[in-house]
Amino acid sequence: MPVNAINPAVTGSATASGRANLVSNFETFLQLLTTQLKNQDPLSPLDSNDFTAQLTQMAGVEQQLLTNDLLQALVNQGSGGLDGAVSYIGKYVTAAGSATRLEDGAATWSYELATNAADVQLEVLDSSGAVVWSGAAPANSEGIHDFAWDGRTSAGNQLADGGVYTLRVSATTTGGQTVDSQVLIRGIVSGVEMYDGLPYVTVGGSIVPMSQIISVNAEAPASETNDGEEQGLIASAVDLAKDLLNPADEIAALAGAINPLRLF
Repeated sequence: MPVNAINPAVTGSATASGRANLVSNFETFLQLLTTQLKNQDPLSPLDSNDFTAQLTQMAGVEQQLLTNDLLQALVNQGSGGLDGAVSYIGKYVTAAGSATRLEDGAATWSYELATNAADVQLEVLDSSGAVVWSGAAPANSEGIHDFAWDGRTSAGNQLADGGVYTLRVSATTTGGQTVDSQVLIRGIVSGVEMYDGLPYVTVGGSIVPMSQIISVNAEAPASETNDGEEQGLIASAVDLAKDLLNPADEIAALAGAINPLRLF
């Protein structure tokens, strides 16, 4: 059973919104105070007690902003910091993200379609945003599908390893209506890192924020593990076909197994 990861982005968005409002109020306060000082009556200047009170309020707002930043840093270290990210190592995760690195001439993504689509087109973009490859998606049905890119451009040129590329999905119905879709990164977490106080996990050729993890599994889904089993079955079928092409060898081996002492 997949375990839904705790997503600090939900609570973090509320905190960020509150901080933005506080910063806006702080800037407005400074503008009002400056305007008041510029336009005060020279014959009746601002009372020093009132001016001191306003400066005290301004310092209080600034201190509140600093306190909020420190509290947010403590929350990141406690609940979503490096210690929390380490627990993801070795787990199979699904994360919302589209950037991955080209390694060994290959890059892989997953994409999810909200409903069945009549046409699904994929585009691979380089770090500058230019489309280097485009084509039809391997599957148009509802759900999550995998896509592997061989690192070749639409013109057939092989790109060098190390570049970072993103995948873009465009899906439509028979009537031309847009089908909701998203690009995913799936795989085993092999490492964790900290950037600007926030934890990131390494999944294959991608480094994604821990806050973008959608689900966590102890192992890869059955749909992916079955691929290996199918390859094994295919190999067994090939070996069996080779044996059937040499019935004499098969009969001799069977006779040897039944009568290893060769009594007849």
